[in-house]
Amino acid sequence: MSIWFKPMTLQEVAQSRAGTMVDHLGITFTLIGDDFLTAIMPVDNRTRQPMGIMHGGASCALAETVASIAANYCIDPKQKVCVGLEINTSHVKMVRDGFVTATARPLHLGKSTQLWDVPITDDEGRLVSTTRIRMAVLDRPAEGK
Repeated sequence: MSIWFKPMTLQEVAQSRAGTMVDHLGITFTLIGDDFLTAIMPVDNRTRQPMGIMHGGASCALAETVASIAANYCIDPKQKVCVGLEINTSHVKMVRDGFVTATARPLHLGKSTQLWDVPITDDEGRLVSTTRIRMAVLDRPAEGK
């Protein structure tokens, strides 16, 4: 059974994030399942820290991006909006190049909060980091406010 409030396509997701940090970091959405959303991000000069490995903040940005987009497709967008409330990332393995893959799956979809699990893996499927992100489900502000 699908968790999505309305159907979505990879093209729709990508177009709705054009001109944001998603573009800057090179994040590409690759797969939508009944209960998950997956994206990849390159490990390159945009996402590395001075030691030549993927920056922890880039991992967090990828995880929050995928979970936030997924969270907002689980609610009625005319009534509600989901925003990040808390994020916890544990880094397990260093990555110097290639791509990393993040898959967001819900652990809890409540009326006021959602909890998402987002493991990030390298090109060989090895765990790089794991993130838990709690999203606040808020009433959508009235137009013009």
